[in-house]
Amino acid sequence: MKIRNPRTGKSDYAIAPLSSEAVTKEARRLREAQSDWAAKTPEQRGAILLQWADAIEAHLGAIIPALTADTGRGGISKIEAAGVPGQIRRWAQMAPQLIAEGQPVEQPTSVPTITTSTRLVPYQLVGVISPWNFPMTLALIDVIPALMAGAAVLVKPSEVTPRFIRPLMATIGQIPELAGVLAIIEGDGATGAAMVEHVDYVCFTGSVATGRKVGESAAQAFIPASLELGGKDPMIVLASANPERAAATALRASIVNTGQACQSIERVYVAREIAAPFLASLTVQAEAVELNYPNINQGHIGPFIFEKQAEIAQHQIDDAVSKGAKLVTGGTVENLGGGLYLRPTILTDVPPDADIMREENFGPVIPVVIYDQIEQAIAQANDSIFGLSAAVVGGCATEAERIGTRLKAGAVSINDGSLTSMVWEAEKSSFGYSGLGASRMGASGLMRFFRKQALIRQSGDAARIEAFAEENF
Repeated sequence: MKIRNPRTGKSDYAIAPLSSEAVTKEARRLREAQSDWAAKTPEQRGAILLQWADAIEAHLGAIIPALTADTGRGGISKIEAAGVPGQIRRWAQMAPQLIAEGQPVEQPTSVPTITTSTRLVPYQLVGVISPWNFPMTLALIDVIPALMAGAAVLVKPSEVTPRFIRPLMATIGQIPELAGVLAIIEGDGATGAAMVEHVDYVCFTGSVATGRKVGESAAQAFIPASLELGGKDPMIVLASANPERAAATALRASIVNTGQACQSIERVYVAREIAAPFLASLTVQAEAVELNYPNINQGHIGPFIFEKQAEIAQHQIDDAVSKGAKLVTGGTVENLGGGLYLRPTILTDVPPDADIMREENFGPVIPVVIYDQIEQAIAQANDSIFGLSAAVVGGCATEAERIGTRLKAGAVSINDGSLTSMVWEAEKSSFGYSGLGASRMGASGLMRFFRKQALIRQSGDAARIEAFAEENF
């Protein structure tokens, strides 16, 4: 299977997707090793994962170039790869205490002679299907806590960005105990579908359309699923906000990674009182943004990773303009050296039925809507099938938070945007079509990989059948 390079447009890499038979064999291998892995203490598992963190750091010289070739971006690939060892060390440190707290011993009950305790039992094999926008981070965000819980893990990253798999697997191969319970495989959609049939819990990050298929397959297999899907994140800019600072925040939160992030701001609602200076500043700042072409080490934003996403972004821009939207700046996908680039694009007067207001864009496009009443802005922000995250920018945090609590979204950034990409501690739910299942953030990121087994102890005499004789009632 040939793989396209996002900077050149050429197919310069290839993978061999695993067959369903090979997936079955790999799943069986991981299951066989899982019992010994689960028998280790959390501290012992953490010590092994700390070895992995060191191995990843030692191999960044191979991983970063592969990840850069996958995504067509430089600096963010370095940040992404270098951040993984920190994630591993954080879970290795925190998991033992969380696991201990989740297993209370000798809890009294309403019956004086009966006590209970709770035993956490990890799912035996967790399957992870990850996307192309942050290939390494989103492949491992579920893997690390699942391993710390005692599960074995089988991962199928996106076939759009598979180059990082081989150097990452080399780090795993250096640690035999880890290699027994973790495999990252090359494959396409069929490989992922085959994997769901052989795991006990599936984690998926990606589109609503594919997520629905994964969820349906999981339901048929009677296994739980964690689905983190699309977003159409709104930002409300209040009349009390500083227009220049709000514009800077909106721009960064919308276009980082070329807008290819589920938590990107994709709709901006600005109060009429400050709309003119906000738009003026946003336009000036947007037009100052540089593409990192031809030099990947210069500029702010890179190419579209996935060719199809560039087509979607261009269609949505054209659709909005055809329905009366005004194109302020940007607006045309450019082919530069074979890569597909889009300069920051600002649209105003966008009708609410335009595709750009309804469907995920995943590009550096900022539709701006002016509102007269805050109730109008809240209603428009909530008028979406999605509810991943949102943002409110105001003159003070208290005012912004008061509005933020009324938004239908799992996480709301106050006086900033896209903060879910920077912090992990806050548990959040995905509202609407943005997802399903337990939060991957906070303690839930670990605890969701356990089932709970109650041990119920009788210290007195067990009841006899005579106690239920009819004449006793």
